[in-house]
Amino acid sequence: MKQKILQKSEQIFIDVLSYRQWFHQHPETAFDEKHTSDYISSVLTRNQISHSRGIAKTGIVGMIEGKNPKSKTIALRADMDALEIFEDNRVPYKSLIDGKMHACGHDAHMASLLGTLIILQSVREEFEGTVKFLFQPSEEKFPGGASVMIEEGVLENPRPDGIFGQHVFPELDAGKVGFKAGKYMASTDEIYLTVKGKGGHGGIPHQAIDAVLIAANIIVSLQQLVSRKANPTIPTVLSFGRVIADGRTNILPNEVHIDGTLRTFDEAWRKTMHQEIEKMARGIAQSMGGDCETRISHGYPFVYNNEALTNRALGYAIELLGKDHVVELDIRMTAEDFSYYGQIIPGCFYRLGIRNEVKNIISNLHSSTFDIDESSLRTGMALMAWLAIKELGN
Repeated sequence: MKQKILQKSEQIFIDVLSYRQWFHQHPETAFDEKHTSDYISSVLTRNQISHSRGIAKTGIVGMIEGKNPKSKTIALRADMDALEIFEDNRVPYKSLIDGKMHACGHDAHMASLLGTLIILQSVREEFEGTVKFLFQPSEEKFPGGASVMIEEGVLENPRPDGIFGQHVFPELDAGKVGFKAGKYMASTDEIYLTVKGKGGHGGIPHQAIDAVLIAANIIVSLQQLVSRKANPTIPTVLSFGRVIADGRTNILPNEVHIDGTLRTFDEAWRKTMHQEIEKMARGIAQSMGGDCETRISHGYPFVYNNEALTNRALGYAIELLGKDHVVELDIRMTAEDFSYYGQIIPGCFYRLGIRNEVKNIISNLHSSTFDIDESSLRTGMALMAWLAIKELGN
């Protein structure tokens, strides 16, 4: 079976490469992946793979049944949406849509899963159980396509016994993969602060209430929640990436808007941080004569990789790729809505290496020069097929 999977992945590599490049050229953002969904469906239809469309607007769900299909079900997931980024790569498959780009590798995720499904379809008479697959919209934008797909029943009829998700990883060389059992990726919340003062002339600040100065004090002071309130054993990050004062060199604005993100790994502490952020921000503002309104958009929970499933998957990966090509990962403060699946069924979210320093493929996720070493698609589709078959037979 291992040889068949590797051989088939080589046979269809050129096709899978073309899938990835088409996706890369035609990026679509959250819940608007209409052409992407059409393309995926056309590939599945050509390969006689049964599927349903219109799940969470643009999502696709389907199944490949092996022998004794009711014995066990394993789910495989790929995300579909792109980001609002202008691409700076000079490649033949550069984005054709100005201001949109697959800068997080979802093009590779979709192409890899399509390859996996073609492999599984070719050997369906040789494995037990059922493979359910999910092409999911809107991983990048709250509330996240995973939660919507779950609400619409993708984890029922049948309910999978486990789910695998794969994500590209620019810190790892192409041909390698990485796993982390237990807590892996952080929860994420969006923090919106509106600091209110009293506008005025910059030359006579005593007649105003300086919302800019209040905002600056709030931003600096809130970091004390991380350094002095957080348990040092609970990773916590509070970052602010957007500040809008909209005054002038000599105009103090009435309001300042501050946008940021909170990341952590503990739900009780997460809730406490929400309360502490609001209390401290308002307290500082009021002590300086102003006020502060706080709005916190509750985002994705942290990703927990089922330990038994993930440790088995790591072993399966070593069987397929060799020990030198499989690494154990550390926790990350980035976030993923794959976490919603893991709250319901055992999940394993692992990483696919895509780095190639010789080809200068070294850019980070969400950057305008992000790209992948496309040889990694061979590893991606073969490994996911192997994980599904091995786990079905476990």
